[in-house]
Parts: sequence; C-alpha cells; structure tokens
Amino acid sequence: MKHHIVVLGAGYAGAYVAGTLARRLSPANTEITVVNAVPDFVQRMRLHQLAAGQDVEAPKLADVFAGTGIRLRVARVTAVDPERQVVAVADAAGGVELGYDTLLYALGSHGADRTVPGAAEHAFDVAARPSALRLRERLDSLDSLGRRDEGGRVVVVGDGLTGIETATEIAESRPGLSVALVARGELGGRLSAGARSHLRHACDRLGVTVLEYTSVEAVEATRVLCADGTALASDATVWTAGFAVDPIAAAGGLDVTENGQIVVDRIMRSVSHPNIYAVGDSAYAIGDNGRPLPMSCASAGYTGRQAVEAIVGGLTGRKIANTKLVYTYNHISLGRRDGILQMVDDEGRAKPKYMGGRKPARIKAGILKMSLWATSHPTFGVPKRKHRPAAAP
Repeated sequence: MKHHIVVLGAGYAGAYVAGTLARRLSPANTEITVVNAVPDFVQRMRLHQLAAGQDVEAPKLADVFAGTGIRLRVARVTAVDPERQVVAVADAAGGVELGYDTLLYALGSHGADRTVPGAAEHAFDVAARPSALRLRERLDSLDSLGRRDEGGRVVVVGDGLTGIETATEIAESRPGLSVALVARGELGGRLSAGARSHLRHACDRLGVTVLEYTSVEAVEATRVLCADGTALASDATVWTAGFAVDPIAAAGGLDVTENGQIVVDRIMRSVSHPNIYAVGDSAYAIGDNGRPLPMSCASAGYTGRQAVEAIVGGLTGRKIANTKLVYTYNHISLGRRDGILQMVDDEGRAKPKYMGGRKPARIKAGILKMSLWATSHPTFGVPKRKHRPAAAP
C-alpha cells in the first residue's frame, strides 16, 4: 500500500515542498495530494502591487503540478483529526475526509482579526487575492475623481512592512490619490537610523502623509477615528495591522502557541504528533540564532527545505540533514523604483548597515520573479533519483 502524503496549502512553502517530494520519492510507493482553497498560485508578496493596479500573474496550480504525479484537490480545509489521521475538506460539492500517513501543514496566515470597531465592516486588506482585488476596484473608482484636492483619500493603518509597502505602492501607482500612513510608533522603528531616514524621504517624495504614535480606535465608512481625537477622512481604509493563523491546528489538538502556530522541532515535525510537519507561517520554528523565525517568505523557504529533508529521510531510512534556519535581512519595496535592504543581527535587531534606492528595488523584483519561476517549476534542479520508503513508518 502506498504511503499517502497530504499537503495542506499551496503557497510558497506548500507548493515547493509538494513538488520537491514528488521528484525525490518513488511514485511506486508514495502518493501526494495537495489541498488548496483556490485553483491558482497566489503571489502573496505582490498583493499590494495587485491592489495598486499592477498586473500580477496567478498561475493555475494544475499547470504548476502538471507532470509531477501530484493530485490537486481544490477545497477548503475545515478540520484536522490527527488521532484518526484524516483531514476534512469542503468544496461546492460538499465535504469529505482525506486520510494521510504524513501530513504537511502549510496553510499560512491571513490578516489579523480586526477587533477595532468598524474595521471588519469598513476596512480593506491585502492579505488575500480576492480582498486585494476588492481594494483595487475601490481605488479605481476613487482614481476617477482626479485631483487630490477633490477627493480620493486612502488611509493605511499599520506601519509594518506590509503597511509601508502598501502605502508607498498606492502613492506611486495612483498619484491622483491622497495617501496617509498611520503608525502606532515611530515610522520604521525597527530599522537602522539610515534606513529610517531613507524611508522618510521616500514617503515625502511620494506624498505619503505619516502619522506617528497614533492608535486607531474605530473605523467608519468615510473616516478613521484615532485615540487622540483626530478624525481622518478616508474613502478607502486599508488594514495591515498584523497577521494571524487559522485555529484549525489548535482545534485538532496539536500543540500550538498562543497565536495558533504549530510548535515544531528542529526538523519541522510537530512536537505532539510526529507524522505531522508544519512549514511557513503555520510553524513556530526556532532558528539557528535561538529565536523564533518570523512570518515571512524567507522563513517559508528555509522551513520548507528542512521539512523535505526530514520527510524523505524519515521514509527512506536516510540520515536527516539539518538545513539552515536563518533570518538575516528585511527587504522593503517603496514603489517600483525604490527600496530598502536592512541587515539584521542574531537578535533580530537592525544592523547599522543597509542599502536603499533602486538597487534593492531591483533585487527584490528579481527575488519575486525567481520565486514565481521556482514555484511554477517545482521539480527543477532536484536530484532525479527517486527513493523508495525503507519500511512502513
């Protein structure tokens, strides 16, 4: 009987792991099923660009996995039952259960719960392709107003990397709109002094109004209410204040952190259920510096590679290699022609060294292009030898 590997999620981490496993494991002894809620590969790192009005490719997963032997199931994951080793999924036809021998959990994260009054009802986000497209449609309608002094006011709440990238991207792509960025603390507070200065100049150049040390108390249809009594007129409020993971793993009884991430060991294996692996934003993984890896595309790559080594090694009886688990820099785009590459130390703090301007913008564009190509060619460059399981795990 074949060993069944089920991969939940086909984002950067899930698609990579599934494709690599398909190349390295013999189809005579293993079968791989990928479950994803949508039929397309979503370039999540570029959703702020999509919202701003740019063309962002979304390859069909059926094409991505063509020729790999992977079974694609377009469905939404509703539950995980690790005791019975089944996953409940649902689509338009109804719900079914999929059994597994090894489970790879890569459902990623989504926009954090908007508990601020009115945020859920009135704010947009760029955490998923449908929501980014809704924001794009709204910005299209605002753009028709023309001049800034006649309307078209956008307020971006949240000064993390997503908020900064969203505000600057919209300001550059849609100069007819007025863009404000609401920061809870100092703008770019986690960056070095030089990088913060570069960021401020970029916001000034693009006409982004920055409100620092400002907390949002409520969001209404046409304005944002701040704790200091300020009311910001807003025709489109964009909520970028953090990310969260689905409660599916916690509901299934896996050992998770307070925010729902699956606690894993050094090889990405669940500490409570050893036939379940977690990668990307879904995993609470400790890096080589002794600190938790942050939610990021870079972490998805590192945790994905480690999970592949662990699954292949575990099934074939081979020694499991420890791959690198590091986080060395933050890469921020400031529109299409500017960016910041900020180096960080082992404590996750910004080093004095940074790079700003067109070069980091080109580097990030190259990384995004390479990530898309690698995802669309999941078995390229992987050893062609297919290993057979040594024994039933």
